[in-house]
Amino acid sequence: MRRPIRTWPETERPRERLMSLGPQNLSDAELLAILLRVGTPGKSAVDLGRDLLERFGTLRSLARAPLEALSGVRGVKGAKAAQLAAAMEVARRVALPDRRRRVSLGSTRRAARYLSARLRDLGEEHFRVLYLDRLNRLIDDALIAQGEPGSVHVSVRSVISGALRRRASGMIVAHNHPTGRAEPSEEDRTLTRELSRAAGAVGVKLLDHVIVGDGKTFSFADRGLLDELD
Repeated sequence: MRRPIRTWPETERPRERLMSLGPQNLSDAELLAILLRVGTPGKSAVDLGRDLLERFGTLRSLARAPLEALSGVRGVKGAKAAQLAAAMEVARRVALPDRRRRVSLGSTRRAARYLSARLRDLGEEHFRVLYLDRLNRLIDDALIAQGEPGSVHVSVRSVISGALRRRASGMIVAHNHPTGRAEPSEEDRTLTRELSRAAGAVGVKLLDHVIVGDGKTFSFADRGLLDELD
């Protein structure tokens, strides 16, 4: 039976090693062990960290895993899975602009960079809407729908009513392709056309539809596709 970490020499314990050497000098399994805090009967937290890496391959793949997949690893249930999911989400949010300041998204490149940080490394498909004021500053970043890739339904009415409630002048919609390239499907084009027309009818401008996938982004505005959809 594996000995629990508390019985290890202090120089070998992950937490003590982090405090003396710094986090950058710990292995991936040791960092995960600190997040997990404790192991299970017969397995240390470091062993569980190794099991997670064996299951998902890399930290990036682990970060994309939904809560249910994390909970599917033996010994990683409830609180442990929640701690891991929270840590991965914190890491994602670090890449986002400071929300205490009104973020300006006046260029397609800036919007794509923001949305890439928001939507990359997700195991599920997410559809988000950035509601903007007349100066293209962010009013709200709203998650409209999420689910298995290819099965997410977006309500045009819900998106437009959200713009009216927030008194938005413009909006940028975005979604990710967790298992595919950043290329629009025919359904993506149809939805973009419907959103553009519905938004225009109430005085709101659809500024872009950004797709995030396979480490890249696709911008309808950059490709000149928004004009073609009108």
